[in-house]
Amino acid sequence: SLNPGRHIDLFGTILLPLLLYISIHVPFGYAKPVPVDFSRLRHPRRDMILVAAAGPGANLFLALAAGLLYHGIGLVPDSAALWVARNLENAITFNVLLAVFNMLPIPPLDGGRVAVGLLPYRLALPLARLERFGMFIVIGVFMILPQLGIPAGQWLIGRPAGWLLDLVLRATGLA
Repeated sequence: SLNPGRHIDLFGTILLPLLLYISIHVPFGYAKPVPVDFSRLRHPRRDMILVAAAGPGANLFLALAAGLLYHGIGLVPDSAALWVARNLENAITFNVLLAVFNMLPIPPLDGGRVAVGLLPYRLALPLARLERFGMFIVIGVFMILPQLGIPAGQWLIGRPAGWLLDLVLRATGLA
């Protein structure tokens, strides 16, 4: 559904971001997983890869669209140009970060589902079984490891996002 209200998860969308913002000033959360009816997929393994890649693909599309729209800043009244420019810059950056984050190979993230579809069955099955613990793994990697001095976010998200951001900026003529 395109109705955002249907994707709200009480814990993941409201309580977790609120608690994390209050405690460590990082509002991190998630929405309800999108249900997939596997019986409607002709080739479930292959088609699930495409379904999972659709979210990060949409983020990449939105980043590119914002980059192209940036060229129209001159058409916006001067009083609003700075506001529009900053929002488009944020849209580019945020969508690139979301695309990279969601492609991490940790179920239930999209990258985990892509990995399960690409890996041989003997490796895919144990990875798929991690799904119920996936959000705890993500929280551990991004909240606990940095407390131990391990900058996981920098090498898992920062570097790939920097590369992808550069690619988007070049593709849209903003680099």
